[in-house]
Parts: sequence; structure tokens; C-alpha cells
Amino acid sequence: MGTLSLVGLPGIPEVRPGASLAPLIGAALERSGVQPAPGDIVVVAQKIVSKAEGRSVRLDSVQPSERARDLARIAQKDARLMELVLSESREVLRVKPGVVVVEHRLGFVMANAGVDQSNVDPLDGAEAALLLPFDPDASAQALRTALEAACGIALGVIIIDSFGRAWRNGVTGVAIGVAGVPALIDMRGARDRGGRELKVTQIAAADELAAAASLVMGQAGESVPVVLARGFPYRLRESSVAELIRDRAQDLFR
Repeated sequence: MGTLSLVGLPGIPEVRPGASLAPLIGAALERSGVQPAPGDIVVVAQKIVSKAEGRSVRLDSVQPSERARDLARIAQKDARLMELVLSESREVLRVKPGVVVVEHRLGFVMANAGVDQSNVDPLDGAEAALLLPFDPDASAQALRTALEAACGIALGVIIIDSFGRAWRNGVTGVAIGVAGVPALIDMRGARDRGGRELKVTQIAAADELAAAASLVMGQAGESVPVVLARGFPYRLRESSVAELIRDRAQDLFR
């Protein structure tokens, strides 16, 4: 049996706009006494990536449109937050009290377009919200390049966020950006133990690792935004999170 190990890296300070994450992660690795090995994967919470990239927005700088005000009344949400949701979305799919489901500009179907206020400090003394990274795959690749240069070994990077899911209660970690890690493993054509050919099996490998790492990170005030994963059971390769996004023509529910 294979072994997958997940080591949380606490002690990373509050990330400010413009911060370089690679040195912060390197220092956390040193404190933890963990020496990265070839093929390890660094799993990073979206929130610190967005903070480093300056994706915080002061709410007092947001002027809600009439549409944002209308949707905010239905959803019972702040109209300024709704305007940010609209600015990050291709389409609003469902709205009801407390719930706004959209297709994000990156193709994710998700709640609130990833606009979040939890663990987001005020910006220049004003209430703020945080948006997803502009290009999470590019963010993952830049971090991977910096970490590999610092460590001198080949690594993978996954940026994760917490999503709800159709048909299931609760949130779980999912990949929103990958670099050097297969997002999807296509098992079609392989044989099961009885010799039967697999016809439809595809494994959301990056999401599975994201969910596992999310258990170590926590969802509230645990302050463990980075996890080092070792023992990922699939060969590392270049990839994109787009592999995980179902084409609209194949979406039976839209």
C-alpha cells in the first residue's frame, strides 16, 4: 500500500500585498524541520495567494449597480459585495436568500464568485473583501518556479479554495490552480481486476489532494495556509485546472 503524508506548515505571518510567498514557505519548512523531496507537492490556500497579489478591495470604493442592488435584495447580501460578485462572474445561475451561485470568469461554478471576507483584515482602515487570484494557474506556476529554484528539486504546486458541491452538504477543498500536478487522471481504457475495460473513469486527482490538505489547513482560525504533501500516487506532469471544468455542452443541469 502507498502512503500519503500531509504536513501543515504553521507560523506563516499575515501576508501583505506584494509579499513573496516562496521565502515565507521556505522559512516555514525550516521551522518544521521538513526537507522537501523531489515530487513533493506544496498545497497553498487561495487566501494567501490573493492577499500577496493585492486582490483585496475596499468596500467603500465599490459603487453597486442597479442589478447588484436588485440581486442583493433577493440574496439578502451587501450590495457592494454583490457588485464584486458580478464583476467576477460570467453568469448568475441561481439566487435565493443567503445563496448566490455563479459561473466565475475562470469557469468555476461556485458560490459568491469566491468573494470572501473571512480572515480578511481591513484595508487602510476600511472593510474589505478578497477576490480569487486573477490567474491561479499562473500564480501556481510562478510559485513553483520560485520554490524549485530555492530548493533545487522538482516540485508541484496546487492552489486550493473551499467549494460547496451539487447534491452534497458542506464545503471541501478543491484545486483552483495547478502547476506540475495532473489535475485529472484519465483511466479510460485501463482494465479492472476482472479485466473489464474502464469506459468513463476519470479521477479528479488535484481535487482529491486539495480535500485532504484542507483537513490539515482547517476552515476557521487554524492559521495553517500551506501543506506539504508527499506520496501523491500519480506521475507529475504539466497541467491546467481547466481539465477539471466540465464543458457547458456536457453539463446536464444547465
